[in-house]
Amino acid sequence: MFVKNYMTRNPVTISRKTSVFDALAIMKKNKIRQLPVVAEGKLEGLVTEKDLLTVSPSPATSLSIFELNGLLARLTVAEIMVKSPVTVGPDTTIEETALVLRENKFGSVPVVEGDRLVGIITVTDIFDALIEFFGYGKAGTRLLIEAPDRVGLLAEISRIVTDFGLLIKASIFAYKDNGNVEMMLRLATVDPVPVVAALKEKGYDVTYI
Repeated sequence: MFVKNYMTRNPVTISRKTSVFDALAIMKKNKIRQLPVVAEGKLEGLVTEKDLLTVSPSPATSLSIFELNGLLARLTVAEIMVKSPVTVGPDTTIEETALVLRENKFGSVPVVEGDRLVGIITVTDIFDALIEFFGYGKAGTRLLIEAPDRVGLLAEISRIVTDFGLLIKASIFAYKDNGNVEMMLRLATVDPVPVVAALKEKGYDVTYI
């Protein structure tokens, strides 16, 4: 799963000369919290709602509404944007991107090819990718299998499943500290009882949802 399959292409952008006032209005209109700053298609920086609100005067200020609007209209995003922001590429994997978002506590990250902005991917996009990967909402059954990790384990389990004429639609693995591997297999069946019985007969610890 790659970023290019889930990113938003042609995202809303602004220029260095965009005022803080206008940037806030654009965010509100489009219901977004980050805006890439571009020049002729090239990514120059990134500004977030938090950045904009940080430089906005406090509600307790003695300035009038006209003075406030004038101040925000004169201040441009070039003065507050993050230059050389963290980015990912179209061929970055979804799991790598999820790690970037988590480690940096981002809600989204620009997608660049060379120095040109080609999209933006958000936490919501990552969730959509995972939901699709797990086949949530589609007919099928998830098997949860725990076993000691060893060569040939997946092949053996796959043979048992395919002996029942079943397709494995998705799989994911988690390696545990005790040397076991926990597998989630999504099977294209609504009646997993026979294959579960066969797996248990081979000594596998199996549950299904």
